[in-house]
Amino acid sequence: MVRTIARVVFAIAIGVGVTFGYRWYDYVANATSPYDEVGIAINSRLPESLRAWGCSRLKERFAQSIPPYGCSDASGRGWR
Repeated sequence: MVRTIARVVFAIAIGVGVTFGYRWYDYVANATSPYDEVGIAINSRLPESLRAWGCSRLKERFAQSIPPYGCSDASGRGWR
């Protein structure tokens, strides 16, 4: 019984990870706007190395826009 519960929990965790991972990648690679609320929320909570990669992808595509939360410098108006 315990093994079955552990497998179900593991499968759910993998599913959630894949879902959020795909949603984040879709945001940084294919979004039509850097201001997608779900994408910003996921990106701002990732570890620094992933967030930096995501922000650099967004900056390449939307360099003339004000950066979204998590990708801005101290002033909040420039890309870091």
